[in-house]
Amino acid sequence: MRKLIAAMKISVDGKYEGPDGYADWVHGWSDDYGITPQIDACVLGSRMYDGYEPYWTAIGDHPDEPLPQTGAAPTPGELEWVDFARKTPHYVVSTTKSAAAWPNTRFLRGLDDVAALKSRPGKDIYLMGGATLTGAALDAGLVDEIRLIVYPLIAGDGPSLFATASVRHPLELRKFEQLPEGRLSYVYDIG
Repeated sequence: MRKLIAAMKISVDGKYEGPDGYADWVHGWSDDYGITPQIDACVLGSRMYDGYEPYWTAIGDHPDEPLPQTGAAPTPGELEWVDFARKTPHYVVSTTKSAAAWPNTRFLRGLDDVAALKSRPGKDIYLMGGATLTGAALDAGLVDEIRLIVYPLIAGDGPSLFATASVRHPLELRKFEQLPEGRLSYVYDIG
């Protein structure tokens, strides 16, 4: 069976965004979790899709222009990710959405559909978030691995990544790496 790999960028205090609804400490949203070669599908929640689609569309449509969300030019990694992402099926978990501007997007109506996707043949699946979907998928026993990039920052106000998980989940550290700028990369198997 395919693995469902949840991967997120967080602050030291476990926040995935600040009080303004954005993780302003993240300077590039491209895949640097090392999972691109092993995945062939991405799953995300409907609220996350609302920010994902315009962000990556802007990069794909205007790769030489500053991003409206950040004012910064896309990073080389973001340019690589947008090419990969446009070819890769994206599944949005939503009970209400039925149309998407992002290419190759399909809709799943709940966690049973995520479980069905895991049972199909293929490579592993990247669970991009958001936090509500990640917590629900974790509690449902669907997440096999968690990859975190932790930024050296206490964000203070803002939502915590695992605030919606209602069950204790032991983790087994499989890999640890120190990244540039004081960031840390963790890869955990679900115990």
